[in-house]
Amino acid sequence: MNNLSYLSLNAFFKNRFGQRVQKIPLDAGLGCPNRAYGSGGCIYCNERGSGTGAAARGISIRQQLHQGILWAKKRYKARKFAAYFQSFSNTYGPLSRLRQIYGEVSDHPDVVAIAIGTRPDCINKDVLDLILECFPKKMVWMEYGLQSASDATLRRIKRGHDVETFVRAVEITRKYPFLICAHVIFGLPGEGEEEMLETVKLVRDLGIEGIKFHELYVIKDTALARMYMEGNYIPIAQDTYANLVAKAIKLLPDSTVIQRLTGDPAKGELLAPEWAANKQETISKIHAFLDMV
Repeated sequence: MNNLSYLSLNAFFKNRFGQRVQKIPLDAGLGCPNRAYGSGGCIYCNERGSGTGAAARGISIRQQLHQGILWAKKRYKARKFAAYFQSFSNTYGPLSRLRQIYGEVSDHPDVVAIAIGTRPDCINKDVLDLILECFPKKMVWMEYGLQSASDATLRRIKRGHDVETFVRAVEITRKYPFLICAHVIFGLPGEGEEEMLETVKLVRDLGIEGIKFHELYVIKDTALARMYMEGNYIPIAQDTYANLVAKAIKLLPDSTVIQRLTGDPAKGELLAPEWAANKQETISKIHAFLDMV
């Protein structure tokens, strides 16, 4: 279906649905418990939480979906879509609020898949029961931020949960007809190649269906930005990152869906490394390393 040496999300969707399925990012404005009650959030996260800011501008989920579909139809000629609850923690909130948010996309006939990005400490039976109730006939991807399989690293980045919390979230999700995607970050403070690849091995050993790779980039107005400006953090080099992602992919089963190869900083927020703004160059380097490892 493509010339890649791994299973991409596009290929996975085309295999399942017989056509392109375009992800539509949604901003529900739900926030994050680590910012609300913890230490001010992870060191690399700012107040936008990877969101578009649409919720803060008063744009409803239904409106965001409609606008995203119009864009995807024009840009990619797509006819089927995956609604992606992207920003912050999209299972964090009262069940009544979650029901209302999910309900704004659940009945759209052209939405064939749902992706819900969240933290593993925001997962429980009641939430998963609700998701099943809202999306009984749609493919559901639960996207959990692991970031690292090292508790020491998770404490260092002020993640607010440990590795066991992630493992428990995976175990409870296995009781539902959902797919799981783990988010991992390469280049976290204090980690070398061994620690980064151990994180990928955990994802593999848990039988998780998908993975997203992100480089740790420094954005404005974060604790990491202060560390960087004070000379206490040096970002991972582009070639080092590309080589590690290639090695990581080789550790995973061929059936693992590689949903993302590199991060995508918002315009105007990136401080370092400069190469993080050149997504296609990084992907090309990963592909080149894949041919060598």
